[in-house]
Amino acid sequence: MELHIAKDTQQLSENLAAFISQYIQEVLQQQDRFTFALSGGNTPKALYALLAKEPYVNMIDWKKVHFFWGDERAVPFEDSRNNARMAYDVLLDKVGALPENIFVMRTDIEPEAAAAEYEKTLHEYFDGKPNTFDLVLLGMGDDGHTLSLFPGLPIVHERKAWVKAFWLEAQAMYRITLTAPVTNLSACVVFMATGAGKALTLKSVIDGATDPDKFPSQLIRPENGQLHWFVDEAAAEALQV
Repeated sequence: MELHIAKDTQQLSENLAAFISQYIQEVLQQQDRFTFALSGGNTPKALYALLAKEPYVNMIDWKKVHFFWGDERAVPFEDSRNNARMAYDVLLDKVGALPENIFVMRTDIEPEAAAAEYEKTLHEYFDGKPNTFDLVLLGMGDDGHTLSLFPGLPIVHERKAWVKAFWLEAQAMYRITLTAPVTNLSACVVFMATGAGKALTLKSVIDGATDPDKFPSQLIRPENGQLHWFVDEAAAEALQV
């Protein structure tokens, strides 16, 4: 695990944009496509906006990048809470991503059917390969959740399925999510965490005893890949660095 601490959220986004653009370039020198699982929520918006601008937009061959999502709220694409909608607005529509290389988690069909369809797509892409995604971008909630792996829920203990849909009572909606098994087969996983509100949780996730029922972010440990945490000083305040 590598820890990268930035002064503030803006500097974190700049550092991570540079890291991602360099990493994509390196991988595309070895293979003809790059598979990128995007994160939703507010934290990556500034990062996506940077990637869509100079100098990063011209450093990456976006037509070779294949986009996926880590999780999705089962709300219509037009809904502002839809993770795919945010990524289209801030990144995909601006960098010339090819429509045939974009794989949204569908919300126009039943959630369980959407999860099964997405899992089928992932197996078609990755079966027989040494890794799944080249890069998975994740956030971490104040409660220690990542993807839609929330504390104390059965999804935390999923060991076989790559994609699951479930009803999240606390939000009164269905969620569709990648699971720990498929994420841990990735070549590189990057967490973003910002703000003082995450400081104690981040300390528990990184330095504390392993308790994924309480801190599901601890589940994400790539079996044969890199793990990076990009955090700001506020989030890192409680860490022993």
